Amino acid sequence: MRAPFRRFALAAVAAAIVALLPACTSSSSQGQDTGRAGASPVAPVPRAWSTTLAVPASENGGALSTSHTLTVPGDWTIRVWARVPDARIEVWTPEGDLLVSSPGGGNIFELRPSAAGTATVTTLLSHLTFPQGLAFAKFDGGWVLYVAESDQIDRYPWGSGGISGPRTVIAGGLPDLDSDGDDVHRAKDVTVAGDGTVYFNVGSSSNANPDDRTMSPQRAVIMAVRPDGSDLRVVERGVRNGEGLAVAPDGSVWTAVNERDNIPYPSHSAYATYSDAFGQVIQAYVNNHPPDEVVPVTAGRDLGWPYCDPDQDDSKPAGSLADVPLVANSVTNPGGRTLDCAALAPIEVGLPAHSAPLGITFLEGSKAPAPWSGGAVVAVHGSWDRHPPQAPAVLWLAWNASKGVLEPAVALVSGFENADGSFWGRPVDAVPGPDGALYVSDDSVGAIYRLVPASS
Repeated sequence: MRAPFRRFALAAVAAAIVALLPACTSSSSQGQDTGRAGASPVAPVPRAWSTTLAVPASENGGALSTSHTLTVPGDWTIRVWARVPDARIEVWTPEGDLLVSSPGGGNIFELRPSAAGTATVTTLLSHLTFPQGLAFAKFDGGWVLYVAESDQIDRYPWGSGGISGPRTVIAGGLPDLDSDGDDVHRAKDVTVAGDGTVYFNVGSSSNANPDDRTMSPQRAVIMAVRPDGSDLRVVERGVRNGEGLAVAPDGSVWTAVNERDNIPYPSHSAYATYSDAFGQVIQAYVNNHPPDEVVPVTAGRDLGWPYCDPDQDDSKPAGSLADVPLVANSVTNPGGRTLDCAALAPIEVGLPAHSAPLGITFLEGSKAPAPWSGGAVVAVHGSWDRHPPQAPAVLWLAWNASKGVLEPAVALVSGFENADGSFWGRPVDAVPGPDGALYVSDDSVGAIYRLVPASS
């Protein structure tokens, strides 16, 4: 767990939650633009209402000097709680303070709630190499803090409300910058399973280059290691960029995956004015293909990247973002000659293409109110290659306990885009606090938002 306290048309929502959630919708199976300035990622939550983001005078500045309206569940409120530059992944300490990673500056900040309803920000760790993922767990009878730097996974002893000893590197020499020194999927997240096993991602070094599958060390994988640094291994491969990692109520580990960009058209059939669109990058197709992914981390599983792509057009019913089948990529795997995509397990949950999911957190066991406590939140960063853009949001996915699977998403918080489709904010993570509120990080404006349910 991160904290010790803590489906492109007509999506079909499982019967168990039909009464609670509306069906998710987006554009047609041909991938045509909707014409809106910014594409809504999924249907909003029931009883959603628009509310102004409250910005205390002490937290004003930059993009937050302007009034912004967000859509949240009915009667919830949202305000700026703290300003943290490049705020990314969050975790609560055993004492009830919030740690936030700031990769660009190499820092981990500690936020302590103040009587003014904001937070006091201090630096806990500095001079790290692009740190992102954070997780607390027990080890040898005491609390430890895991920090995922871009080149290694660290373990720090925690006691008396802070770091109480030297760092231990439990996985070093991890793939970081590419051979040209470019920053391509170098950020790593980390989570800890109930048995103490530490899971982390190693993103691909490219958009869709098969070489990543044979690199040493491998890229485009989810890895695991024991807390003492032994038994380092690849668990799941073909994972383009699984930056989000979290432990589900049944103990399984799940990852939120950023799929490929600028996907070529996979069929020799005519597309619009093209007599043979096979292998061409067509914007109207790219706009809604392929969906991003939320899947369990399963030993020996292959998600297929870059040979196989999730394709909701082949789902049953067509457009469903549950159990999305994998199909052969027209360029890297024509005709499925390199990898049989039909032999791979379908993607449990898809997200609209180019959502760019980052942090994922299961809410069971937190003080978040029902029904929200029976699901997970995923922060999506929004698109760069979709026209119109896929908007940033915080999504909620119900947990189907009888099947041990997440259901397709609805938007919990939306409205981070301007009228022209550009983004003023971009959520990265959302975690439940000990007070029942959700705390949402935003690296674009450097802020932590406190989202307070009506019952809190």
